Amino acid sequence: MGTTDQFGNPTTDTSPHQPSVQQGINLHLPDREAIHIFWSRFRGKGRKKAGLLLSLKNIVLCSWLNIFFVFLPLGWIAHFQKFPDTAVLVLNFLALIPLENLFDYLGDQMSLFLGNDLGDLLIITLNNSVEAVLAIILLLKCELKLLQSTIVGVIILHLLLVPGVAFVTGGAQMWEQNLHPHFSQLNHSLLTLGVLALVLPASFYASLSRGSLADIEAAVLNDNARADFLRISRGIAILLLLVYISSRIYIHNPPGTDNAFQPHPDAPEELKIKEKQLAVRDPEVDSWVGVIVLLIAIALVAVTAEWLVKSVEFLKKENRVSEAWFGLIFLPFVSFAADGFVAVVYFGRVCLRALLHQPPSPTTLAKARSIDLSIQFALFWMPFVVLLGWWTRRPVLLLLDLYEIAVVVASCFLVNHITADAKTNWAEGIVLVAFYLMIAMTTWFYSGQPDMHEMSQCDSVAAFIAAAASGEAGGGH
Repeated sequence: MGTTDQFGNPTTDTSPHQPSVQQGINLHLPDREAIHIFWSRFRGKGRKKAGLLLSLKNIVLCSWLNIFFVFLPLGWIAHFQKFPDTAVLVLNFLALIPLENLFDYLGDQMSLFLGNDLGDLLIITLNNSVEAVLAIILLLKCELKLLQSTIVGVIILHLLLVPGVAFVTGGAQMWEQNLHPHFSQLNHSLLTLGVLALVLPASFYASLSRGSLADIEAAVLNDNARADFLRISRGIAILLLLVYISSRIYIHNPPGTDNAFQPHPDAPEELKIKEKQLAVRDPEVDSWVGVIVLLIAIALVAVTAEWLVKSVEFLKKENRVSEAWFGLIFLPFVSFAADGFVAVVYFGRVCLRALLHQPPSPTTLAKARSIDLSIQFALFWMPFVVLLGWWTRRPVLLLLDLYEIAVVVASCFLVNHITADAKTNWAEGIVLVAFYLMIAMTTWFYSGQPDMHEMSQCDSVAAFIAAAASGEAGGGH
């Protein structure tokens, strides 16, 4: 029985087996023993170590896709020698394929040292690297409206197309697959918050932009109004970053004793088995070699992605596609295409083994890592770009046009609805892919919201409107 105080009210048991609220506040930080265990695991203690030469050999021979590394210098030469844009595009796209594959291989190897959850976080961050580089390139070039569209495009690509394809291929041999129920619930909240954070500035703008065109320009399309929206955007960005960092701390080091770096009790059984296997499997790459090679690969990806982005600009300049379709659909798809090619290769290998009557054992664990990609991009990289724009004096707004808001809200609603029961199947994968194709088809005919284009300029709004007016006047004359 519990104890009572002098007033007859029940008191909290503060025994070691039942920590008090005050004690529990300090339990979210890893204790020394947990840190020691993590550090020992990172150093590979108790397992067979791979030396420097063996690590490099395994990295080189990890996949036949490494033969595509020959295109890396060719793509750079094509850029500096001013080859045709199509040649630069193809060569640099092919150069990204082995780098994306290297991210997957080294990410899996680092999971042996970091554990499944931290390893997944590393892989998610690496897989977002090309899209993050793309966003930073557009920021530095002051393509702010295109940057906004691309951010939305990356989010819906990883919410709809990528997990949709994964659910179709993974669920082809299973009645249904399982998601991590605990992470799914948290992901729903995080994803909804990221979307609602974009709804707030748009709703505020819509409430102001009413009346005649002259009234709208006087109330909204001016530098004072944009300054207010910049303050709102930067405040929201800071809060989103804090939420994302807090969620990572909660996931990877939840409150309670002996919970640090351990799988959640409600995790699917297959995930717990995988975690145990990661703890005992001998690595093929030394942890420090993996870190150094990853840093080099990230630098190569950053430069190669820049050449790739520059090579596709001719499509927009020659008006072959609208800027909205170029940002929402084309650029995100191109940035993900190398990683998608790697996935297609692995899927082709599975199909070949099936034809040879050597199919792999079907897994009950659904691959929904791409949803985490969207969450990280919405709650970390998008706010990061806003704050980087603040630092570099580029006015990046979280104020999107209504069509982009509708697209991202609808995508969030559909994904949350499909994953609400923490189970998926191939039919639900088709639903996600079909909705992405609907968005792509609709966006083809969408020309954008003109006032959003005026608000997303590096120059002052007044100067842009005056320059546009004089240009129209000159054209009329």
